[in-house]
Amino acid sequence: MKSVIDVNTLKKTYIMGTTEVHALQDITLNIDRNEYVALMGPSGSGKSTLMNLLGCLDTPTAGDYILNGTNVSTMTDSDLAEVRNKEIGFVFQTFNLLPRLSALENVALPLVYGGISKRARLDRAEEVLTAVGLGDRVDHKPNELSGGQRQRVAIARALVNDPSIILADEPTGNLDTKTSIEIMGIFEEIHRQGNTVILVTHEPDIAEHAHRIVRLRDGLVETDIRNQNIVTVDNPEHRYKQD
Repeated sequence: MKSVIDVNTLKKTYIMGTTEVHALQDITLNIDRNEYVALMGPSGSGKSTLMNLLGCLDTPTAGDYILNGTNVSTMTDSDLAEVRNKEIGFVFQTFNLLPRLSALENVALPLVYGGISKRARLDRAEEVLTAVGLGDRVDHKPNELSGGQRQRVAIARALVNDPSIILADEPTGNLDTKTSIEIMGIFEEIHRQGNTVILVTHEPDIAEHAHRIVRLRDGLVETDIRNQNIVTVDNPEHRYKQD
């Protein structure tokens, strides 16, 4: 199986006044296509820094990051922006939706930079919103939606460009238990459809949905194990379906 992510001896150092902070010390990590991986670790472990590097939101101090065959380690900010838009679908804890835009317009937004016609953008956005169970909410603005519905919009936006990886940062952090289970069910189905999912979380019960769990501590990989007790959500009502 071909790797979608190859990280080799990755380091990230921040200068804080006269102090060097080694956020990532020596990370080597390979993630195959269609893997479902949870990144875990306590505060200060380096998981947020690693997420920023994997998401092409930052560049490493040293080491190589090969994303889908392209070395993105030394790219300029503008090149990284292009890679982010094409290769990575982000889902954040705080949803990051634009309040004045409808669900449909929020989801279509990443397609604006791809030279796609407005009609085609809106058709594709409606397709993925329907896939996550929001076909009847396309004209609603974020303040007219529940937290779970807003996160579904964010997931649809992440899927709209058919990215190489879905990168989810604490995607259930602002949701109640029932809604969290529904959202994890959507991620399971996204993975079943062949997508690569990387989940950043500090919650063990959320990480248990992943098939592989990587734990960081002090900027290093502490453990990298296959999950032998995968938790699944068997509720067809909330499944993502690919047309």
